[in-house]
Amino acid sequence: MNRIVLNETSYFGWGSRSILIDEIKNRHFKKVLLVTDDNLIKNNVATKVMDTLTEGGIEYEVFSDIKPNPTIANVKSGLRMREKSKADLLIAVGGGSVIDTTKAIGIVTTNTEFGDVRSLVGVSSTKNRSMPIIALPTTAGTAAEVTINYVITDEDNVVKLVCVDPKDIPIISIIDTELMAGMPALTASSTGLDALTHAMEGFITKAHWDMSDMFHIKAIHMINENLVKAVNKDPEAMDKMGVAQYIAGMGFSNVGLGIVHSMAHQLGATYDVPHGIACSLFLPYVLAWNGEYSPERFRIIASDGFDIDTTNLSDSECVDAVVSHVRELEDTLKVPQHLSQVGAKKEDFNILAEKAINDPCTGGNPRPVTKEDIISLFNQAF
Repeated sequence: MNRIVLNETSYFGWGSRSILIDEIKNRHFKKVLLVTDDNLIKNNVATKVMDTLTEGGIEYEVFSDIKPNPTIANVKSGLRMREKSKADLLIAVGGGSVIDTTKAIGIVTTNTEFGDVRSLVGVSSTKNRSMPIIALPTTAGTAAEVTINYVITDEDNVVKLVCVDPKDIPIISIIDTELMAGMPALTASSTGLDALTHAMEGFITKAHWDMSDMFHIKAIHMINENLVKAVNKDPEAMDKMGVAQYIAGMGFSNVGLGIVHSMAHQLGATYDVPHGIACSLFLPYVLAWNGEYSPERFRIIASDGFDIDTTNLSDSECVDAVVSHVRELEDTLKVPQHLSQVGAKKEDFNILAEKAINDPCTGGNPRPVTKEDIISLFNQAF
């Protein structure tokens, strides 16, 4: 049996946050806690949404104590702020870190028995739906606004908690490209490559099926065509990247990912490497390794995703073509491609691999994997 879970309403396009006031008033919400981070306030991104709320006469308070790779402490701080504010609606304005934190706040608010946050890891057994969330992403990559997943760092145990819960999904997502326009080039590149990783891992994961294939191959094609142009601030390409990353999220949220994410989570937890950079770094190495096991999926990625003529290519040549194409894209975008560039240490590989093998994303990898395999991949990527 296959299942698909999506959020109920989404809006797309430049300036689409204008719908926010109507949605809040039509749904009779009284008080908003706007969740964001300090940089988005300083850079006048979150303030665009704050101005919209002010102009619409909506009462709100702001919680911005969130770091990249958000922690249990961030979540607990947000829970205290939510209780103090008496807000009945959460609005998340930010990238995956902000939206993930908001999901955790929303879930624990209505399921107080999970107040330790750690007990939310894996497929959650919560009983109640999250308090209502409206998500406005400021990056074109994580798709947290449409997924049933969120990731919080357990700072005490130095591990990322991958939480899966259909009850956390935002009631409304507003993909306003204007809020993404100010991304620095490296952020736009790495978050876009995170979206590509979602689409590619989702396409080859063990649980893939017809509907997820449809989402993922379309996302791969759109990202391939638009990511570089979007990083260079082409308005049409930016709009298309906003849609493409959302489509990828519709897919992987329902079928899972693989060991690119299992390994990337450890870089974020241990060295505070931004998630998109961690994913893009591992992607070509893991693709080459997985390609030996499921080359028929790579032929479709090559032809339908990357527009590569595969007529006269063998299966192994299709895998090589896909990996080469990803490496060329990463070269163009100038993102780190080696662990030595992000502060990773070889002496940590054993414990990183131990944590990666136990990461919830590992179960979706198409090729059976051992701790030794992951250590080998860490060494290849170094």
